[in-house]
Amino acid sequence: MSIRIGTRGSKLALWQAHHVEKKLQEAGFDTEIVTIETKGDKILDVSIAKIGSKGVFTEEIEAQLENGQIDIAVHSAKDMQSSLPDGFELIAFMEREKPNDVIISHKENIEMNGTTPFVLGTSSTRRVATLKHIMPAIETTPVRGNLQTRIRKMKEGTCDALLLAYAGVHRMGYEDLIVCEMPLNMFIPAVGQGSVAIEVHQSLDTEKSKAIRSILNHEETEQCILAERAFLKVVDGGCSIPVFALAQMDNNKLTIEGGIISLDGSEKRIKKFTAESHTADQLGRQLAEEILSSGGERILREIKNKINEK
Repeated sequence: MSIRIGTRGSKLALWQAHHVEKKLQEAGFDTEIVTIETKGDKILDVSIAKIGSKGVFTEEIEAQLENGQIDIAVHSAKDMQSSLPDGFELIAFMEREKPNDVIISHKENIEMNGTTPFVLGTSSTRRVATLKHIMPAIETTPVRGNLQTRIRKMKEGTCDALLLAYAGVHRMGYEDLIVCEMPLNMFIPAVGQGSVAIEVHQSLDTEKSKAIRSILNHEETEQCILAERAFLKVVDGGCSIPVFALAQMDNNKLTIEGGIISLDGSEKRIKKFTAESHTADQLGRQLAEEILSSGGERILREIKNKINEK
């Protein structure tokens, strides 16, 4: 049985696709990797928020899933919108890498003391807003492109350092550039950060879909990300909304912590809940409803108004 694997063409996306391919080949499948350029890959001179947050990195790939040109799509789980188009499904979440954000730099004199200013490259509204909240002395500038492009721009002087997900930095072998690992209790990551998600269309053969899921899905990671995605869906937070959530499993208990922060970092709502792991979806929705009712709904409305003004 052959499986065609759709992916974006960056080195990191291809690393993820080859990681999937290796596991499928070990299970006896023939595979083919198909690279697809998305809107988010083509438009690099503006922020994700200005492009439009839904399907920026997935729309073109989903078109090929739907028409059968590929069997599965490999995504960074954090790139997946909270609600998929009709007929699409995430059937597997691979074991999660360390979910932290990290600061990397080619300079040795970066001072992470919260008062020494330097320019940090990031295009994430969550990261910018959180930095304004905890380290207001740090100036940010938008930097987009694949990881290698961002590092090149940094070295050319666009910024002094970059704020990125540890998973990508680790997978691409840039750990020697890490100058600071952001603690999870201060800097909660994006929903799904650190995991690879597998998407299919309902037209895919059921037996093939079940086989792929059994090979690639990591149950503990899945439960955590299902809780996070349930939170994201209720809050209705796309790539341009600074919301965050991280679920973790311990002794079959699932704990989720997450919230929302205003664009200027001045207001932050954050809550934490714990329950049995089988209630992942319910736990995520409970977190979202509590965040919204405790002032998050007003913050969210103000964020959307500001984004729509631009």
